[in-house]
Amino acid sequence: MDPLKSFNSNKHLKEEFVSNLSGSSVLEIIALTITVPMLVLIRHSTSATAMIGAFLKKKNDDAVSKSSNFKAYLSTLSLDFIIIVVPMLLCFTVLSNWTYIFTNKEVLQMIITFLCILAVDFRIFPRRYAKTETYGTSLMDLGVGSFVLANALVSRQARNITSVNWKTAIVSISPLITLGFLRLVTTTGVDYQVHFSEYGVHWNFFFTLAAVSILTSFVNVPPRYSGIFGLLVLVVYQFCLIHGLNAYLLSNERGMDIISQNKEGIHSIFGYWGMYLVGVQLGNYLIFGSHSSGLRSTRWVQMRVWILSIVFWLLTVFLDKHVERISRRTCNLPYVTSVLADNLQLLSILMLGDLIPGSKTSVLEEALNRNLLATFLLANILTGLVNLSVDTLSASSITALSILLVYAYILSTVIGTADYFGVKLKFW
Repeated sequence: MDPLKSFNSNKHLKEEFVSNLSGSSVLEIIALTITVPMLVLIRHSTSATAMIGAFLKKKNDDAVSKSSNFKAYLSTLSLDFIIIVVPMLLCFTVLSNWTYIFTNKEVLQMIITFLCILAVDFRIFPRRYAKTETYGTSLMDLGVGSFVLANALVSRQARNITSVNWKTAIVSISPLITLGFLRLVTTTGVDYQVHFSEYGVHWNFFFTLAAVSILTSFVNVPPRYSGIFGLLVLVVYQFCLIHGLNAYLLSNERGMDIISQNKEGIHSIFGYWGMYLVGVQLGNYLIFGSHSSGLRSTRWVQMRVWILSIVFWLLTVFLDKHVERISRRTCNLPYVTSVLADNLQLLSILMLGDLIPGSKTSVLEEALNRNLLATFLLANILTGLVNLSVDTLSASSITALSILLVYAYILSTVIGTADYFGVKLKFW
C-alpha cells in the first residue's frame, strides 16, 4: 500500500517498536502478580462496596428507582476503576521502576491484558513488559495463555457436563472464526501494523481459540484424565520442538502454502490445547470435583492452590534452564507451566480475601467476568482506533497516560453498562 495513502503511515516504525524484545525476569513477573491482586483486596475491604452492593440488589420496577440504581451502579463502577484500574495502569507505566522495588481470578489477567494492548504502543510503557520476540518472559506474554487457562478452569468439561455434539460445537465456535476473519480483513484494509512472528501472516488469537475449542469438543477426555492427556500432548509437542520443529518455526523463511505462512499460530495450537486440558483437570479438581456440595471447601482449595503454584514455579525454572527457555511464540512447555504458576499464584493471593471483611468482589470484576470475550474484542477495536488516530510513538508521557486513562474508563463503563442491562457476548 502506498505510504501516502495509508491509514497507518507509521506502520513499520510501530512494528519495529514491538520487535526483538527479550522481556523481563521471572522474579519481576512474580512481583507484579503480587502487586495486582493486592489492589483488588484493598477494594474488597472498603465498606462502600458492601453498602452500595446491597442497595443495588433491591428489586424495584419503578422507573425512577431504576434510574437511581443505574447512577449508583456507575458510581460504584467508577470507584472500582479508581481503586483497581488506575493504580494498575500507573504500575505498568510511570511507576514501573518502583513496582519491583516495593514488592521484592481470572478477571485480573483480563484487566492487565486490556491495559497493556494499547499501552504497549506508547513509549511510556516499559519494553521489558512487552511481548518477547522469541524467548523470555514478560507481562504481556502471559495474557493469551491466561485467557485460555481462565476459560478452562470454569469450562463445561471442568464441570463434568456432557460434551456437545459436533454440530453444536461448530455453531458455538463460528463467532470466533468470524471474528478472526473480521480482524484479518480490517487490519489488512487499514494497513494496520501486524507482527508476523507472533502468529503468522493471516492467523490471530481468535483462530487459536476456535481451534482449541474444536479439538476439545472432538477429542472427548473425562476431566479427571484431561490433565494427564494434556501433559502428554505438551511433552510430545516439546519433544518435537527441540528435535527440529523449532528450527522451522523460528526461522524467518516462509513458503507460499497456508501452513508455512502461519506456522507459529498453527503449531502453537498444540501448546494451548495442552494447557487447556490441564486447566480443565485443575478446575475439576480444585473447584468442582465430586464433593457432595458440588464445590470444594475454601480451606481445602487454598492449601492446594498455594502448593500447586509453588510446584509450577519450580518446574518452570527447571524447564527454562535445562530443557528450553520460555517461549510464548511457540507456546512451549516452559511457557505453559509459567502461565499455570502465575495464575495460581494470583488466585492464591486473592483467596486471602476471605480473611478480610467486606465484599468478596466488585461490580467491575463481575462485569468483566460475564463478558471476557466482549472485553477483549472491544479493547482490540478501541486500540485500533487510537493507533489510527494518534501518533503513539511521538506522544508525551502526559498525553499517553491521559489517553490510556480515558480508554480504560470508556472500556470499563461500556462493559459495565452492558452487564447492568443483561447484555452478554459469550460463546466459548
